Amino acid sequence: MRLLTWNIQWGRGADGRVDLARTVAAIRAAGEVDVICLQEVACNFPGLAGGAREAEPAYLAAAFPGYEAVFAAGMDVPDGEGGRARFGNLLLSRLAVGQVFRHLLPAPADPAFPAMQRVCVEAVVSARRGPLRVLTTHLEYYSQRQRRAQVEALRALHAEAAGQAAAPAAGKESNPAFAARPRPASAVLCGDFNFEPDSAEHRLMQAPIGAGVPAWCDAWRVAAPGAPHAPSVGLHGADWPDRAYCCDFFFVTTDLAPRMRALQVLSETAASDHQPVVLELDD
Repeated sequence: MRLLTWNIQWGRGADGRVDLARTVAAIRAAGEVDVICLQEVACNFPGLAGGAREAEPAYLAAAFPGYEAVFAAGMDVPDGEGGRARFGNLLLSRLAVGQVFRHLLPAPADPAFPAMQRVCVEAVVSARRGPLRVLTTHLEYYSQRQRRAQVEALRALHAEAAGQAAAPAAGKESNPAFAARPRPASAVLCGDFNFEPDSAEHRLMQAPIGAGVPAWCDAWRVAAPGAPHAPSVGLHGADWPDRAYCCDFFFVTTDLAPRMRALQVLSETAASDHQPVVLELDD
């Protein structure tokens, strides 16, 4: 089972050009992928550098036939012309998709910094060994206070899901909306976390959560213990950042760690200011 995460910067490459065909080509060059998780996906959003208000969720869904598309907008605002402008995360899965959740993340007031509403997409997919939750998100860049609150929220959502998996709610035969549906504790969480491997937020993400809740672990440290994280930004001369480092991660629940095969940052493409990251699991 292969999963890819990538902050595509609305298709804007290190050269400043928005070229979604180039974005698609880079994803295809990664080889066969079961779940594609993309951040900074825009729809009719005016003012994005190099952009022309592309309908990116529809374009990307059409580029990958056979994949089910799940889009969640963190930003959903008027476009100034009577329509809506949306900006968020897109999950594409060629594995069957069960329940889907769109979680808005907290943003406690921190007026000294710019901020935007952040979101996490969660989908339950059908892997060979059973259902698996896949979550993708993009945390706040400027405000550490908000970023920490968002890490806490992700931990709380995971604890909630693990609790439901251990003690499912009673059904109600007369109403299918109450039917029991899989939402397992086993999960993969990925995206642009806007923190670094030696940060307090990185440590918090992996801290124990509670009895019966499998903790998150950094998949890089499972795949390459002791090795420094390969950089996921700062490689191709984009106008941001001014150095190379890692802020794009896969986290897996501890029960999935023995199924880890490989984790790779795809450093060749300059189709974004971030690099794609691919995780391989025994399915």
